[in-house]
Amino acid sequence: MRNQFKDTLLKLAEDEPRFALLFGDISVFLFREFQAKYPNRFYNLGICEATLISVAAGLSSQGFIPIVHSIAPFVTERAMEQIKLDLVYNELPAKIVSCGATFDYAWDGTTHHAWTDTGWMRMLPNFEICQPGSKKETDQLLCHYLFSSSSSYIRLSDNPHGEDINDITPGKGIILQDQAADLTVVTAGPILKNVRAALDGISANLIYYNVLKPFDSEPLQKFKNTKIKVVHDAFGLFEAVCENIDAPVKKLGLPDRFCCSYGTIDDVRKLAGLDVESIRAFFLKE
Repeated sequence: MRNQFKDTLLKLAEDEPRFALLFGDISVFLFREFQAKYPNRFYNLGICEATLISVAAGLSSQGFIPIVHSIAPFVTERAMEQIKLDLVYNELPAKIVSCGATFDYAWDGTTHHAWTDTGWMRMLPNFEICQPGSKKETDQLLCHYLFSSSSSYIRLSDNPHGEDINDITPGKGIILQDQAADLTVVTAGPILKNVRAALDGISANLIYYNVLKPFDSEPLQKFKNTKIKVVHDAFGLFEAVCENIDAPVKKLGLPDRFCCSYGTIDDVRKLAGLDVESIRAFFLKE
């Protein structure tokens, strides 16, 4: 998805002189072509995430479309106050595009796990949150939300779900399975891969989201009389579902503890109870 981010920006920048890229010393080499073409709109400010956000606010106030990029937990949690006050409070539409979603940097341990980003940013007024699960979704969401009038967070992953989903409309939930079943599963982003595998042989309806806010409640209403179970490797989806349907909702998500482990993304997902076997057991449990 990070490569798609680069390709999409290069494509859009040909006709959009307002783009300004701000880097926190990550992915800089990947964007060398952008830097060569537009040197006056490319800034690597180093590992100082709060400054990245404040500079983005300044650029936005002058009519630019600033795009801030760094690793998810650093560009969000370290810069929480600046996002809240410099951007959102002042209604400045900067764009934060992260990498390293949830456990992408599993080998670097808990410091690099993106644990709370979507959860707390979802509570900011008039703030958009995207969690694409594929290159195709990344391209389409960037093409839409980079030009929106609100601040946006686009959470990229290096572990896409591997599906080619058709009929993607930015901001709309997607019904991937309608089996007239008593169970409806709701999920978002890259964890769809494990959810699909866990559903093998189980009759269920499946709703998929790549935008957590604004939240599209329409697909939920179709299945409001079924048992609803949410599987998500972040925060925000479960809360949005509960706010938009008058029915019991059960959740399988991140545990109430740190996953103090080093290894692969699959290792840490298993530790967190988000591996295929654990998700399947959740579906089969009454």
